[in-house]
Amino acid sequence: MVKRNDVSVALVGAGGKMGQRIVRNIRNLPELKVRCVENGESGIARLQAEGLEVTDLSTAVADADYVVLALPDTALAKVSEQVAPLMKVGSTLVTLDPAAAHAGVLFRTEGVALGVAHPCHPPLWNDEEGDARRDFFGGVLAKQHAVIALEDGSPDSFDEFESLVRAMYAPIMRVHRITVEQMAILEPAMAETVTAMLCTVIKEAMDEAIARGVPAEAAKDFMMGHVNIPLAIVFGEAGNPFSDGAKRIIEYGRERVLQPDWKKVFEPESVLDQVKTIVRG
Repeated sequence: MVKRNDVSVALVGAGGKMGQRIVRNIRNLPELKVRCVENGESGIARLQAEGLEVTDLSTAVADADYVVLALPDTALAKVSEQVAPLMKVGSTLVTLDPAAAHAGVLFRTEGVALGVAHPCHPPLWNDEEGDARRDFFGGVLAKQHAVIALEDGSPDSFDEFESLVRAMYAPIMRVHRITVEQMAILEPAMAETVTAMLCTVIKEAMDEAIARGVPAEAAKDFMMGHVNIPLAIVFGEAGNPFSDGAKRIIEYGRERVLQPDWKKVFEPESVLDQVKTIVRG
């Protein structure tokens, strides 16, 4: 809950996928004054279908305490150049991903803080029931954590920013306060460059088994279980180690699948190259 009353939020890209998720969570909170900005015809139609008014950019941004850019990374440089000069001193420009901020492509204005807020998404092992178990992304039914970074803001503004993020991504459990640089290590380097890439390899491994004659249903059932239990072992959830045979074959696979120097993707120059790759499109 944002403690200060009448906090003004301009949500740019409110009719998009992330914008709609956020506006549904914060539109009826009494302490927030939410203005939706959208220039796409389909996005405007989606907002109007939900009874939401669309405000022009300059009007929405002029007195906003927070301007949230719910836009693709490739659009943030250009849009921030339009938005930042319109913002009042003491306000905060917010992005939902660290790529543009870490790449240094955001237009900055003196007196305007920069906030980055990204959801952790619902954890793999959780206590959700019913429809919440299928809320994989979070921000609707399933509980999740979030990470936030704030540059040029005071400790008090950090508290208010966290409260806003809790509302945007609700229901929220923990919020971790980190730096933009640390967030870029988490994503893209850890979560996408390594983990998401390896998830595609897992799917390709299953497809290869199917191509070699294993029935598709059997392959998927076997794979889903054999993704779950190794993760539970590795992250200390299962309470037991890998068998000696599994340890040997894991090293066999590591030598044949991974490059020995794969952790270089976490070096600062590589992380910077990754975020620049994202914002370049």
